Amino acid sequence: MIAAPELPSDFPFPQDTDTRFSSDTDFSEEPDGRTAVTVSLAAKGKGGKKGKKPAGEKGKGAKGTGRLNGHHQENGMENMMLFEVVKLGRSAMQSVVDDWIESYKTDRDVALLDLINFFIQCSGCKGVVSGEMFRNMQNSEIIRRMTEEFDEDSGDYPLTIAGPQWKRFKTSFCEFIAVLVRQCQYSIIYDEYMMDTVISLLTGLSDSQVRAFRHTSTLAAMKLMTALVNVALNLSINMDNTQRQYESERNKIVAKRANDRLELLLQKRKELQENQDEIENMMNAIFKGVFVHRYRDSIAEIRAICIEEIGVWMKLYSDAFLNDSYLKYVGWTMHDKQGEVRLKCLTALQGLYYNRELNTRLELFTSRFKDRIVSMTLDKEYDVAVQAIKLLTLVLHSTDEVLSPEDCESVYHLVYSAHRPVAIAAGEFLFKKLFSQREPEEEGAPKRRGRQSPNANLIKTTVFFFLESELHEHAAYLVDSLWECGAELLKDWECMTSLLLDDPLPGEEALTDRQETALIEIMLCTVRQAAECHPPVGRGTGKRVMTAKEKKTQLDDRTRITELFAVSLPPLLAKYAMDSEKVTNLLQLPQFFDLEIYTTGRLEKHLESLLRQVREIVEKHTDTDVLEVCSKTYHALCNEEFTIFNRVDIARSQLLDEQVDKFNRLLEDFLQEGEEVDEDDTYQILSTLKRITAFHNAHDLSQWDLFTSNFKLLNTGIENGDMPEQIVIQSLQCTHYVILWNLAKLSEGSSRKEDMVTLRKQMRAFCLMCQRYLTNVNTAVKEQAFTILCDVLLIFSHQMVSGGREHLEPLVYSPEDSLQVELLSFILNHVFIDQDEETNSTDGQQDDEAGKIEALHKRRNLLAAYCKLIIYCVVEMKTGADIFKQYMRYYNDYGDIIKETMSKTRQIDKIQCAKTLILSLQQLFNEMLSELGHGFDRSSSSFCGIKELARRFSLTFGLDQVKTRDAIAMLHKDGIEFAFKEPSPQGEGNPPLHLAFLDILSEFSSKLMRQDKRTVHMYLERFMTFQMALQREDCWLPLISYRNSLQAGGDDDTMSVMSGYSSRGSSVRSKKAKPTAATKESSSSSEVWQQSLQTPVMMPSPHLTSTAMREPKRGRDDSYMESSLLAPQRRGGRAAALASGATAVCLFVFHSRRGTGLMEEDEEPIVEDVMMSSEGRLDDLNEGMDFDTMDIDLPPSKNRRERSELKPDYFDPASIMDESVLGVSMF
Repeated sequence: MIAAPELPSDFPFPQDTDTRFSSDTDFSEEPDGRTAVTVSLAAKGKGGKKGKKPAGEKGKGAKGTGRLNGHHQENGMENMMLFEVVKLGRSAMQSVVDDWIESYKTDRDVALLDLINFFIQCSGCKGVVSGEMFRNMQNSEIIRRMTEEFDEDSGDYPLTIAGPQWKRFKTSFCEFIAVLVRQCQYSIIYDEYMMDTVISLLTGLSDSQVRAFRHTSTLAAMKLMTALVNVALNLSINMDNTQRQYESERNKIVAKRANDRLELLLQKRKELQENQDEIENMMNAIFKGVFVHRYRDSIAEIRAICIEEIGVWMKLYSDAFLNDSYLKYVGWTMHDKQGEVRLKCLTALQGLYYNRELNTRLELFTSRFKDRIVSMTLDKEYDVAVQAIKLLTLVLHSTDEVLSPEDCESVYHLVYSAHRPVAIAAGEFLFKKLFSQREPEEEGAPKRRGRQSPNANLIKTTVFFFLESELHEHAAYLVDSLWECGAELLKDWECMTSLLLDDPLPGEEALTDRQETALIEIMLCTVRQAAECHPPVGRGTGKRVMTAKEKKTQLDDRTRITELFAVSLPPLLAKYAMDSEKVTNLLQLPQFFDLEIYTTGRLEKHLESLLRQVREIVEKHTDTDVLEVCSKTYHALCNEEFTIFNRVDIARSQLLDEQVDKFNRLLEDFLQEGEEVDEDDTYQILSTLKRITAFHNAHDLSQWDLFTSNFKLLNTGIENGDMPEQIVIQSLQCTHYVILWNLAKLSEGSSRKEDMVTLRKQMRAFCLMCQRYLTNVNTAVKEQAFTILCDVLLIFSHQMVSGGREHLEPLVYSPEDSLQVELLSFILNHVFIDQDEETNSTDGQQDDEAGKIEALHKRRNLLAAYCKLIIYCVVEMKTGADIFKQYMRYYNDYGDIIKETMSKTRQIDKIQCAKTLILSLQQLFNEMLSELGHGFDRSSSSFCGIKELARRFSLTFGLDQVKTRDAIAMLHKDGIEFAFKEPSPQGEGNPPLHLAFLDILSEFSSKLMRQDKRTVHMYLERFMTFQMALQREDCWLPLISYRNSLQAGGDDDTMSVMSGYSSRGSSVRSKKAKPTAATKESSSSSEVWQQSLQTPVMMPSPHLTSTAMREPKRGRDDSYMESSLLAPQRRGGRAAALASGATAVCLFVFHSRRGTGLMEEDEEPIVEDVMMSSEGRLDDLNEGMDFDTMDIDLPPSKNRRERSELKPDYFDPASIMDESVLGVSMF
């Protein structure tokens, strides 16, 4: 039997799992309106109780000798509480329950007491209900006493503690309740004692304000209810069987009728009915006492438990529970604010809609809550959205009339979702809706193929859907969404090619040109999906390891693709040879071929046909996209591992020989004709040069010496100045490829000195040529020259010798100062311009808008190319000042690029970056003085704009003041020197000309550590006279405010000097924020700091004998700040890694978040304060994020309307920058 629970229970419960008092519910101990349970804990049965033995004698002579307290005496486990037995889970639950039943039969009070303590301990309470409490106290008093036993230090309890043991405990806990009811279902649960006591206890605990009691008892009560539902279902089945037996026996003739049997059946039916009534009373007590109150509990986990279990009841015992009285709770809870609860509602409904026999009972519910289910497909929680789509699929499967076309369309567009599970669920819905109706095939008839295949109409339907969706650039996403449910349809490439090549059947409508283009694009996407076996860009979470079955399927698909398209691709190319878009997609198919099949399948003649078609396309087309894909096709086929290499190589060489010879011949005539060149000759040389350039991108054409001819062409363009712009652009690109291919050969193999010298001369001559073209009158030529020049300078920079390529050091090229000036001038003149100056379109508003976007895209490319030169130290970092000062003015267009550049430069050299930032502010200040004069108003928009820019720069230094200490100090040093650099021409009594710059510099004072503020203040005093400190006129306010910002250390410090970390203030904008608590310093430094704070004005310095201090102020030693402040804080270790700049650092990315669901309008946003994390996490955060991005907001404007129209401050460059801007080598 179970051990006497009066003994102290010292079960090994961790200290951090004690539950604290929870105030997250408004339910009281005895809420009004609760359906009272008629029995209490103190209720006793009418029968006499057996005498209780002392604790030490429990189990002696009782049934089940060899067990103590419900468990074998093994491993030293004796007197174990029921909670410990279930927690350990070492015994089969059947045996644990059987032992408890034996104990209950022996002494039901002791056994019940053990069960009561089991529920109490499962809640995490260390208190024990004694026999005396059980006999003399009401349940509310016992619960109140147990509440007092809780340790409030921790909010954890067994159901919430992490770890595999406690996860198993929850399963064992639920299993124990189910097995207990199942084993007691024939007698004990009807004794009007055990179940009444347990239900009364759980009802009282579920109403407790202690979360642990409420959560545990609700779970127990719901599982108890589920077990009772199973019992009620069995009773219902037995009653039906008994009734049938009774009817069968009564219908017999009197001679064969057994009256005794009729009486037995009547008696049995009566007993079953009584039991059924008792079970129903128990279920009503639990439902009304627990579920009705807890399904709207303040804790989402409790609400989820209730909804999950009511779904089980309706599915198990639909006759009793599947009605509107119970379904309404699920419908109401679909509007819950927590995704976890909404998810349980949908999974519960899925179990009901899956059974078609239950559909008639769900008609009213479906009509009432269908709109809500449809809206949940756009839920902000992806898991909820997926399950909502799956539920609609089940609804669609059960009846096709419930969902309207508008409802279906709201799900259709989700096949293009970036979240793959949502897209796959939507694809399954689409497949069932549009493709489930197939033409039945006659039995015994030969299988139809090609255009006559049953899939033909389905493929057409896919094409129609793709075109109607008007998302023509996302065919790959549509294919990926349908792949799992419709792979067989999508892999019917024979049918697709037949629809494209064969004539339509009589009475069949042929595909239009637009439909053929869409079908070819879809066919290409299906081939790519089958060959690569991974989703398109943006949907994958990384490369997944394929199983052996998936690998075999991939190989089989590639074999099918090659065997089919090796034969059908040449006729397809021949049919659509003049259509650039179709040819571009068709020519990508050979990239997915298994080239070995050309030999093993004896398909050489089809290879010859393919090469002949590709050659004809090259000769006919001048479109860059077509020529590039032709080049890639030759590159894919020219694989030395396969026997077809020689044949393809010969065909490629013949094609290139002809093109190069034609180009040289045309070029010679072109140069000789001079100014008399006609349009036909220009077109011929341009088209030939386009073909050569496109092939040179993927193939090494060094043997044809294209550098000489192209350089001659470029030189002629410089001398004459009338070269067509497209010829110059293509020639620049081709020459660029020549240099890169020569560099690639020198990098891979053993380089000869002659080749090294030749490449060095070619590279320098080409850079000079590009520099000369920067002054060309044509904008497109200048942009091409600038882009290529930036790439060449980056490739041939000092970093090319890294990675074991020291032998390339003679090729390193650093741009001269004149070239750096020209590059910077180009950026300032062609990038930082107003939109109206660039676009002059008169073709309508839509074309004008498209032109503006395209022009902005080009300018962003140019700026990104130059910023890479700054990041990789190709040009001096100080040139970035002209870029950084444009941050505010062109924030919407280039803010992300400039911010990324600042981040990378800070990683390379924090001090030099700080000097660059202050230099940009100084340049803006000088520009303002030249525009407004020295008597400007400090409230003017120009000055306020500079101050705002300084504030933004200050925020980019992040939270870790220790890491930026040197940089901030150097920034203040340069700022102070600039402020006092120009004395007033009116004499010493007037402020210096740049004194107002101190007002701007004060924006960085909050980034100084406390001891550094004192040092900077001392450095400031070296430039001040005694009279300056006494001045109080308005013209001296910048000096006063700057001194105050340096002296107000307690107010401005955002970091503890000792720890180096702090919590974020309420607002960075607030200049009067509450001071944060600082860590105690040493007493000596604290006294000195307090003395400095109490000095109202600067006192005259004593006469010193140091000759260094007697030097004139203008001739001071600039190393003062570095020796006193910067030197002690020098750090190493990261400098080498950051100096290279070649490794891109992944910065903090703001992920796009889906729109708020339709039911979450009133939900409070949950903001996780990262400053509350540990010091280690904060250090990691600052290590990877140099910007305090959480506090950077939009630029200030004069009115709210202008401010609301500004774009958000995106931190991730990829969220704004096109992939072509970033490129492979970007940042």
